[in-house]
Amino acid sequence: MDRRTLGSQGLEVSAEGLGCMGMTWAYGPADESTGLQTIERALELGVTFLDTAEIYGPFTNEELVGRAIAGHRDEFELATKFGFVIDPDDSLRRSVDGRPENVKRAIDGSLRRLGTDHVDLYYQHRVDPDVPIEETVGAMGELVEAGKVRYIGLSEPSAETIRRAHATHPLTAVQSEYSLWTRDPEDEVLPTLRELGIGFVAYSPLGRGFLTGAIRSLDDLPEDDWRRKNPRFQEQALEENLRLADRVGELGEQLGGSAAQVALAWVLAKGEDIVPIPGTKHAERLEENAAAADLRLSDEQVAELDEAISPEAVRGARYDDSGMQLLGD
Repeated sequence: MDRRTLGSQGLEVSAEGLGCMGMTWAYGPADESTGLQTIERALELGVTFLDTAEIYGPFTNEELVGRAIAGHRDEFELATKFGFVIDPDDSLRRSVDGRPENVKRAIDGSLRRLGTDHVDLYYQHRVDPDVPIEETVGAMGELVEAGKVRYIGLSEPSAETIRRAHATHPLTAVQSEYSLWTRDPEDEVLPTLRELGIGFVAYSPLGRGFLTGAIRSLDDLPEDDWRRKNPRFQEQALEENLRLADRVGELGEQLGGSAAQVALAWVLAKGEDIVPIPGTKHAERLEENAAAADLRLSDEQVAELDEAISPEAVRGARYDDSGMQLLGD
């Protein structure tokens, strides 16, 4: 497994990380024993960069990761996220909270659930518009000084917010959705990160599973799957987007790989400073994803995919209008 360095601060991680988000509420039910086996298999394959968050579950995914890495903590680079207030009576009701007191509350809970005295990378999960980013990042910097966190980052920030945050305390990574059918970071975020020497972590690099070709209709999704409400999975948009997914699959057949591997190889080809974190519940999908690190796309193939699956060709917004952007990664 190739290794990449996230940011000028020097956090070295596997070229392809394991996003543990797939084991949570968003994509249907998960089995704990399967999750434990998947993380164990990740270590065997050299996939050692694990991504989780207190909101996944909520809380239960961090607990699962903690059990999985017990006895192997030093073999993993561990990332988690904070930034929400969760309604104790309804876990799906939550609001962003970037106050310094929430930063300090959250890290102690995460460390306890993960069974460790530090995390390697600590993200603010969503920027709080009501709290100056300097206050939030300043509190995160204090966690670095206290030894509870090695490096810090932000999830889904704007380019302006990145600059303000980085001036307060150096950021090592920014995490945002990025895939063949979500190219937004290319406009402002990626150029800003490269100017400042900050790494980029791409979540949902498989287009929330759509680019694998396995989802042909809403009937392929569990009843409680969040994607059933996503605009890109609605009937008319889905029909048109399927043609895009099919093109990825066709290239996979030509290269002797799967559609998922092509989608991940495309992300990896976009820069040595980019690390994709495909979430999965099953070891066989993990093995398939990990093999994408060995699939090299030519410049011509990357350009062909860029043109065939351009932002203008994708139908449907990333989220609906109900504030699901708070919940979608």
